Amino acid sequence: MTAAARLPDGFTVRLNRRTWVADEGATLVGGAPTRVLYLTALARTMLTGGRLVVGSSGTAALAERLLDAGAADPVVAELPDVTGRVTVVVPAHDRPDAVARLLASIPSATPVIVVDDRSRRPEAVRRVAEQHGARVISLPENLGPAGARNAGLAAVTTPFVAFIDSDMVIDADTLPQLLRHFGDPRVGLVAPRIAGLEPEGRPNWITRYEAARSSLDLGAEPSVVRPGARVSWLPAACLVARTDAIGAGFTPGMRVAEDVDLVWRLCEQGWRVRYEPAVEARHEHRRTLLDWLGRKAFYGTGADDLAARHGDTVAPAVYTPWTLVFVGALLAQRRWSLPIAAGAAAVAAVRIGSRLRPTADRARIAARLTGMGALAATAQTAELLTRHWWPLAVAGSLVSRRFRRATVVAAVADALYEHRRTATGMGLLSFAVARRLDDLAYGAGLWWGALRARSIRALRPVVRLRSRIR
Repeated sequence: MTAAARLPDGFTVRLNRRTWVADEGATLVGGAPTRVLYLTALARTMLTGGRLVVGSSGTAALAERLLDAGAADPVVAELPDVTGRVTVVVPAHDRPDAVARLLASIPSATPVIVVDDRSRRPEAVRRVAEQHGARVISLPENLGPAGARNAGLAAVTTPFVAFIDSDMVIDADTLPQLLRHFGDPRVGLVAPRIAGLEPEGRPNWITRYEAARSSLDLGAEPSVVRPGARVSWLPAACLVARTDAIGAGFTPGMRVAEDVDLVWRLCEQGWRVRYEPAVEARHEHRRTLLDWLGRKAFYGTGADDLAARHGDTVAPAVYTPWTLVFVGALLAQRRWSLPIAAGAAAVAAVRIGSRLRPTADRARIAARLTGMGALAATAQTAELLTRHWWPLAVAGSLVSRRFRRATVVAAVADALYEHRRTATGMGLLSFAVARRLDDLAYGAGLWWGALRARSIRALRPVVRLRSRIR
């Protein structure tokens, strides 16, 4: 990277919560996927309290390395402002009241393009758009959200573009804050955290669950976004992009998972993609059971198309040989299960340690990496049983007591963990029921998509012969 393209002075990054500092600061363990980074004595002096402020080519290079690894995140509140105008593109299909609500939340100086995706009442959409000073593009046929966004993108002349769905509301500082990330010349796309819009009338159990565990809410921790990271995709409900980076935009014809596809294509092209939960936008969640379940199933149907385009990237689980032995032994629930699982972990720890530099904390690092691998494999297996493979789990539970026990334990443990993690105000029982319905609906859509395509590519786990440690 040339000096002109490096991170600007004042760009601040901070080691994230998932990065562990070992060997008195000489070794970092973390990132996405997890890796081991060794720092020189000079590099250690640049990190003060886990923070680094770019002010030279050396600090810029270290910040780049930490960002690339996923071990550090930009501190958005301390990033320099980015000059450059942004155009908002709003795909709309009827719902003029929602369009009016969104447009009222966008700062008046911001150019807005409303793309009417062949509404049944186009005059109502046009009227509210023009009342708020937005340009209207009317499509002669319904193209779906991806096609509508592309039609708006083709008319954008500003260096940045924001795609915001009509059921969203933003704050006055949402776009300016997100634009700060583009001080990094390699950032092509960034998204805020999607919170729930306060519902009209009394909240019901669906809106309460969605407020705590919406599919669009990717959590409270910032993250690099790419396959294998904690956050591997971004919802198109609210995205801000560098116009030159996204080219023609979303893949035409995709009506589901087009946002995942866009993120993964940008990653393949070398762009950085960021998730920024310090900035929020609010989404109007669904309120009725059938509408809610239908949307969850709809999301699941997109997995097969993604698998056709991106191969094993969409795999529902990733194992290494030792983690496969580890979870297989636990699932067997025999007298020998714990010794075999422990033995597999012990062998893995020794092999991982042999690949690390001989530092004072090498044994602790190897043990930590092994524990993280075992925990991740167990969590993925539980998710297979309760979400991706639940039809097989149900069938297996009918004929095997051990299979039934494993499925029940996975479902209960997941509900307990998520209820505690999200700190929802819902009762545990109602949350657990909603959680299982969420997974059942998504899994049903996943299997329907697989049956429709006559392919198991979106259902097939991946086994990697060697874990990635750098």
